[in-house]
Amino acid sequence: MAGHSKWANIQHRKGRQDAARSKLFSKLSKEITVAAKMGDPDPEKNPRLRLAVKEAKSNSVPKDVIDRAIKKSVAGEGDDYEEIRYEGYGPGGVAVIVEAMTDNRNRTASTVRSTFSKHGGNLGETGSVGFMFERKGEITYPASVGDEDSVMEAAIEAGAEDVESDDELHIIYTADTDLNDVSTALEEALGEAEHTKLIWKPTTTTDLDLEGAQKLMRLIDVLEDDDDVQRVTANMEISDEVAAQL
Repeated sequence: MAGHSKWANIQHRKGRQDAARSKLFSKLSKEITVAAKMGDPDPEKNPRLRLAVKEAKSNSVPKDVIDRAIKKSVAGEGDDYEEIRYEGYGPGGVAVIVEAMTDNRNRTASTVRSTFSKHGGNLGETGSVGFMFERKGEITYPASVGDEDSVMEAAIEAGAEDVESDDELHIIYTADTDLNDVSTALEEALGEAEHTKLIWKPTTTTDLDLEGAQKLMRLIDVLEDDDDVQRVTANMEISDEVAAQL
């Protein structure tokens, strides 16, 4: 199975360190409301909502905030959000996918395009970089849950596709359609995960030096700060030395 993914771990640590609490709660609440509107408001009967609630809980979103987000969908309150995916190239030719939920497509498209342009990137057409990624489920556990072999065994037994482990994390990958079932099975074997979510996993990566990585991180920071943007993924690959300096 695949080896250690530096970029995935940088994303993970950066998300925990840098995300503004209120902004993060808002994005997670939006995902819960949209998931509940699109299906049953009962998480046990709605796999997407169940995953959204699970991810919210892993980020310490209070139960009353989660319940309020679900009730908004049941009552038909709140804006009707449209899910849009933007694709483009960042500094150094790195492929970037931006996932957004918006009540104003024109506003969001204008902001995303402007952000790419101002930070050395170029927004492309839908599909322009998507072929360099696969839609996967990602389940993250701290290294403390077990050694690499025991986690690998539990993951395979649960139906996972791949595991990457290092001194801090075990990252378990699944087919996108299997994420809910695999995460449920792993909870019984390993306990509650740190994170459970759908991701875009790069199938090819672009190497960056320190300057290129810093420029790309600035682009990602500005994109993620936008209220309409839910998440940003890039296929950056960096060396251990660059990772340490970042």
